[in-house]
Amino acid sequence: MIHVVVTGASGRMGRAIITALIDNPSITLVAALERDESPFLGKDAGEVAGAAKFGVKVSVDREKAVKKADVIIDFSMPEASMKLIEDAVQSKKAVVIGTTGFSHHQREAIKEAGAKIPIVMSPNMSVGVNLLLKLVEEAASVIGKGYDIEIVEAHHRHKKDAPSGTAVRLAEVIATRLERDLEKVAVYQRKGIVGERRPEEIGIQSIRAGDIVGDHTVIFAAPGERIELTHKAQSRDTFAAGAVRAAVWAAGKPAGLYDMQDVLGLKAGSKNCSFS
Repeated sequence: MIHVVVTGASGRMGRAIITALIDNPSITLVAALERDESPFLGKDAGEVAGAAKFGVKVSVDREKAVKKADVIIDFSMPEASMKLIEDAVQSKKAVVIGTTGFSHHQREAIKEAGAKIPIVMSPNMSVGVNLLLKLVEEAASVIGKGYDIEIVEAHHRHKKDAPSGTAVRLAEVIATRLERDLEKVAVYQRKGIVGERRPEEIGIQSIRAGDIVGDHTVIFAAPGERIELTHKAQSRDTFAAGAVRAAVWAAGKPAGLYDMQDVLGLKAGSKNCSFS
């Protein structure tokens, strides 16, 4: 039995993950963490998730929780994630990270931690989105440099970071395949008289509205034709199922910085995740 700790237990993703854990016989929740001021502290994590009682109360005791864990699933905020990773390194525990919005410095620190413990880090744990990443990479390889590329992502009104981590990862995959420096070619918004589109641009546009769970579309456009690859999430359950799958996979793995492409076997012989 794999022992799991879930952070951000009362958040949208935390609740979905706890519900997914209840239905998985190979893995069990041993601790649920929340911030100090959370109104859910002391309540049963299962009830907070909208499911049956689980016998695990929501807590702030990160150190105690980490000691109980085989794997920690983290969907919180970058600052909280970094503290959690420090604890995980000290206790030699595996971590699954779905948090987004990390700074360059924080990403470098996570790379260093990946040399000491197994870390699965992905901006999107959905099986479908990770297949989309693979398809987009293949499309960029075939299409080459003759097409304009735009990425459009849409999320709910409460999402704090933009563009989404998934949109950024899609752009990274495309830029790497086409040998472009994303820092130089990414365009995040257009307003006013901006001139003609540069051929090497990779546009990344964000929409925030209502309760959209997560939509991502990659457009490859040339005179006379357009190819669109789209993934639409109807429920957070798909992300939660992917996170649980990643936790089962990470348990007992050697140290390394992995991503969902590794978990799903979509990489050819590569272990380590790239943030290039």
